[in-house]
Amino acid sequence: MTSVAVVANSSKKLGGGLPELRRVLADEGISDPIWHEVPKSREAPERVRQALEAGAELVFVWGGDGMVQRCVGPLANTDATLAVVPAGTANLFAANLGIPHDIHGAVANGLRGKRKKFDIGRMNGEAFAVFAGAGFEALMVRDASRKVKKRIGRAAYLWAGAKNLGIKAFDAKIDVDGDRWYQGKASCILFGNVRTISGGLELFDGARPDDGILDLGVVTAENRIDWMHTLSKTVRGHARDSRFVHVTKARSVKIRLDRKVLYEVDGGAREKKRTLRVEVEPGAVSVCVPELSG
Repeated sequence: MTSVAVVANSSKKLGGGLPELRRVLADEGISDPIWHEVPKSREAPERVRQALEAGAELVFVWGGDGMVQRCVGPLANTDATLAVVPAGTANLFAANLGIPHDIHGAVANGLRGKRKKFDIGRMNGEAFAVFAGAGFEALMVRDASRKVKKRIGRAAYLWAGAKNLGIKAFDAKIDVDGDRWYQGKASCILFGNVRTISGGLELFDGARPDDGILDLGVVTAENRIDWMHTLSKTVRGHARDSRFVHVTKARSVKIRLDRKVLYEVDGGAREKKRTLRVEVEPGAVSVCVPELSG
């Protein structure tokens, strides 16, 4: 029988909570899984490593995109499979893959769904499963704090975005797969591994997490009018039609900025940097997905 582990962010809620997860697993014949709870997602990687050392072959991750992001790194390039129980405010990874947003459905998917290999990206060495970026996107993620998201849900991203429409642009030099692709002003640099990103926006039409490449977008909007034009195109699914948006696909990217800029990975803000290196790891992590998933 497959050895099952649970790595859970105990601050996240879904249905009847972790007690219900234990009951549902027990009903499936898994009465004594390897079990780790953490109060913050940054403590999860070590618990995943401990679960793997204990022989876990299937790891249920309880939490949102930040929790998944912390777990895909240690799971990458191992024989273990990730099963997501989407208990966070933002569950873009689960939503993009069609993973059920309830405990019974997520457990059934983990135990009987397809095992499929997906890519991960790495920004400055740190893994991400959904998206990563610098500039406007990172400021929006930072300001959509846990407290604000708890109060107004996903609308927190819209509120935070409106707050940062006046971001000062920075100079960027971007090399894609060894060649200079972009040089000039930018206010947002964004990488996507899936189609739908923060706030439910579809910036990267056709992006897939199993194609061995990342989608890269640069936004050059420099004032509120420019941003309103860009966002209006984006919410209608036509971001590429904006004159302030440049997109391409990449396997390896080097970014040099004229000043330190805040960046983020899967909704978690990181320290400001002037240099960013991003690369894709094709088929790095095995994930349980519904049978009807593409």
